[in-house]
Amino acid sequence: MRDAEDTKRRLLAAATEEFAERGIAGARVDRIADAAGCNKAMLYKYFHSKDALFDTVFGESVGRFVIDIPVDAADLPGYAGKLFDRYESQPHTLRLAIWHRLERPEGKWLTEIVLANEIRLAELQRAQDEGKLSKHYTPLELLVLIQSITTAWATTNTELGVRMTVPREQRRALVVDAVRRLIAED
Repeated sequence: MRDAEDTKRRLLAAATEEFAERGIAGARVDRIADAAGCNKAMLYKYFHSKDALFDTVFGESVGRFVIDIPVDAADLPGYAGKLFDRYESQPHTLRLAIWHRLERPEGKWLTEIVLANEIRLAELQRAQDEGKLSKHYTPLELLVLIQSITTAWATTNTELGVRMTVPREQRRALVVDAVRRLIAED
């Protein structure tokens, strides 16, 4: 049983890298199995199909993300900094989400993603109702803007060379400052 768990772990790690790099359509089970040091038969034994393997990888990514970084309506700049940190330290998180949006917009995990966003929106609404957060933007507008700000550096065209010209600490500070200004009272 221990070997089975280790094989599954290696397959999930290899699949995470493959799907993040190439998406569902571009991923190859041969590469995943080779990177995991096992054969394709083991991949199919444990996950049944490439699609089911992606669903498992994405589901684990979403689950860890929601648990690790809950929205903090009392400190949205800090929340934005944590999001930025996750995208910097684990770029596959954002890449998997983008591939999911592109290739599986109505796929498995949609309910979980909607629920996670409903929780975030409810927290923002509660903070607004309690007078702790400006009502300048609706909770939906605010969440979209925060998500856009925190992913801006990771999704900027590489031709700009931002990763070489703007140090990570400065990029993070800009994200936090932008969200701080976004929620500032008028």
